[in-house]
Amino acid sequence: MSTANEVPETWRLTGDDATETLARVGRGALMRDAFLRLRWSDGFSHARSMAYATTLIFVQGVIALVGLASVMGAGGVRDLIVNTLRAVAPGPTGQVLTEAAGQAQQAGSAHPVALILGTIGAAFTSAVLMGQIERALNRLYGVEQDRPTLHKYSRAVLLSLSAGVVLVVAIVALALGRDIGQSLASPGVATVWSIVRWPLALILLGMGTAVLFRHAPRRRQPGWSWLAFGAAVSVALLLVVTVGLDLMFRLSSTFGATYGPLAGIVALMLWALAASISFLYGAALSAQLEAVRAGAAPPQDLAKAHEAQPAAFSTR
Repeated sequence: MSTANEVPETWRLTGDDATETLARVGRGALMRDAFLRLRWSDGFSHARSMAYATTLIFVQGVIALVGLASVMGAGGVRDLIVNTLRAVAPGPTGQVLTEAAGQAQQAGSAHPVALILGTIGAAFTSAVLMGQIERALNRLYGVEQDRPTLHKYSRAVLLSLSAGVVLVVAIVALALGRDIGQSLASPGVATVWSIVRWPLALILLGMGTAVLFRHAPRRRQPGWSWLAFGAAVSVALLLVVTVGLDLMFRLSSTFGATYGPLAGIVALMLWALAASISFLYGAALSAQLEAVRAGAAPPQDLAKAHEAQPAAFSTR
């Protein structure tokens, strides 16, 4: 159960500015308190659940998409997906997913039903992931009760089809931007696209993250400006995590030898966990910034934590 203090809703407040509040409290103090809020709301456990669902979505989605493309004889679609995996997934993660794509291509013509079920499984897991995101964000804001089940997962499906699609488009723009530019007939348009795709992808990543910050928690959120800083930090951390893990896997000569055939799965799970922590830390920043706006207590309530876990605070 979360022991983070509840963040009062401030959507009715006017006359203040997110940038001014951020400058007043200081970025260092806000980032420290956001980490405490993440820890006291059991955010790292929620991140593990999100990482597990993300890993399932990767595997299910790859097998389903490539398999269906193979059944339809769309080899170009398969190549596009494989190139996306190689460009997006860090290190050996891309290798294990492309191997799954090759296996799906071989089995696609004989087992189309399994591939269709893979698509359904990926969609189902996406809704489960969005439901887990709601639970994690609720606890960050000190909200102990999620929405009723039907309402919760109806919203989760809508978020999958909105914010989820935006995030996928952003990843495709980053991963396949060069290939898309080379396919354009006009050299001038290709040059413009090669420049525009980076800020476009980052903006879309920020937008998708901010939409989740605003619509996933069970509370009335403040204006977009109060969520922007946390969303920007989440995107920046995601890029750092992806590039950092990719470099680590490329430079490490023992990683593949240590884990063998499991290296790709281990890499995917590490990336998913780090990405989930990055997302929740950005959300914790937004929650703590609103708490400062409301003049609320610090992120943790020691008296409440003592009541929930008396043994952990025993003086014996």
